[in-house]
Amino acid sequence: MASGAMGPSGGAGLSQLFLISAVLTTGVLGDRFSILRASPSVHFRDAGPLPGGRIPDVVSLSMGFSVEEDLLWPGLAIGSLFHRPRANFLVTVRGVEELVLPKSEISYIVENRLYMVGKANTIFEDLPVTLRQMRNCLFQEDSVLRFLPPNSLNKNNEVDLLFLSELQVLHDISALLSRHKHLAKDRSPDLYSLELAGLEEIIKRYGQDSQQFRDAAQILASVIQKFADEVFSIYSGNALIELLTVKEFDASLVRKTRSILESPSISNPGSPYGLAYRYNYNYAVVFNIVLWLMIGLALAVIVIAYNLWNMDPGYDSIIYRMTSQRIKME
Repeated sequence: MASGAMGPSGGAGLSQLFLISAVLTTGVLGDRFSILRASPSVHFRDAGPLPGGRIPDVVSLSMGFSVEEDLLWPGLAIGSLFHRPRANFLVTVRGVEELVLPKSEISYIVENRLYMVGKANTIFEDLPVTLRQMRNCLFQEDSVLRFLPPNSLNKNNEVDLLFLSELQVLHDISALLSRHKHLAKDRSPDLYSLELAGLEEIIKRYGQDSQQFRDAAQILASVIQKFADEVFSIYSGNALIELLTVKEFDASLVRKTRSILESPSISNPGSPYGLAYRYNYNYAVVFNIVLWLMIGLALAVIVIAYNLWNMDPGYDSIIYRMTSQRIKME
């Protein structure tokens, strides 16, 4: 299981911002991006397939951050500018194209595979990372096994243990957040990225038609929905929780694509085609700074020139006053 938790630096230094990077791998069609719970300030609507490489941009825009390139995908509607979610949770499940959840607001087809990487927050350093640590957690009193229905999974099997351990980690994350509620009340937005690979290993071991897979898929759906409801409640409904399901991808099929619009001559001043420089998203900021600075300087020059033109040397000029007093004294 790969997990990442992010949050800009907050009061006690526990909320530390971590970078999520996305790597586009293949062009597999059929994966799903589902919205489990959404803050009232974020609105999603029906739309076509979502490019996997733009999922980080969807997350950024939903949190109120800017992106380098405009998002042309119409699924994310314009929301409130001054009321943005305080947290975003992205849970990635590998091995299935779609996971049937008890409830979800809306889902979209994903055109490309997305791989999220991140760095864990300091409050999650005590989470188990090895199979031995996970096995010990599963046999504790607050184990997630106490909440699971009867199933065909065997916790003594390594593959089943990996799957059950990921459920335990989800349970531990929500428990940690409930104990550190100050993270949900500070002014810094929090971003979390979690990747679950246990279900994919169960498919490889037992097959997609096995009873183990059916039980695991049903259990995972209920645990993820419970996790979404708990963290949504911790952030008082001001959070966004998404689920990304990825069937599979083959690294041998990866190839780099390039658009004809990405020619080096676009940013070349000596281009024989007379093309302009590529647009930079900082252009609007620099343009406004220069524009209003020049307007302010022009107005200042006009006001100063007007006052100098209408100044009476006999009353307004300090030079005239100093020289006139000296002449009278002599």
